[in-house]
Amino acid sequence: MRSVYSLSQLLTTMVTSQASITPLKDLRVSSHQIPALGRIPNTSIQKKPLLVYHSAFHPPTSAATIESHLLAVGVVEPQWRYTMYSISHFHSTAHEVLAVASGKAKLCFGGEENPDRVEPTVEQGDVLVVPAGVSHRLLDDLDGGFTMVGSYPKGKPWDLCYGKEGEKDKIRGIENLLWFSSDPIYGQEGPTLNV
Repeated sequence: MRSVYSLSQLLTTMVTSQASITPLKDLRVSSHQIPALGRIPNTSIQKKPLLVYHSAFHPPTSAATIESHLLAVGVVEPQWRYTMYSISHFHSTAHEVLAVASGKAKLCFGGEENPDRVEPTVEQGDVLVVPAGVSHRLLDDLDGGFTMVGSYPKGKPWDLCYGKEGEKDKIRGIENLLWFSSDPIYGQEGPTLNV
């Protein structure tokens, strides 16, 4: 299930709080190239890696704080607050930014049968930059309260693909997607600009 925000919710979020983020010089980032698996392209098309910004937002943080920060930076638009689907899926129309608002979980990127899959444990404050085409799913909500803020580049709709027959044209479209010209968390500097 996804929830879409109204303009009044977004404006309320913008004035609610200010995020405390890890200085860029202190940020620990994990970068992962994941090969294709069957009809799941992962990072094979654009060669942009899955990025994990560890503890980008200082605790305590909240969905409202994260949304406020994302809106202030202005690269992506928050679209939903939810956990992660437990079924492997990917997006063909937009890159995705997932910011962990609460809890701790083990995720899977690349497909469960992929020997080169990535299975990080993420927690409140972590941010994941998921390139279009990268399969992802929830493996385990480790504390029962895992919630993220899902965001996409401004003006980009997002879809759901599952690596099924009939998605070939959607997958071909990934090649033409623009990568971030500014970092969704840090703006004019940041890890997305160095890949």
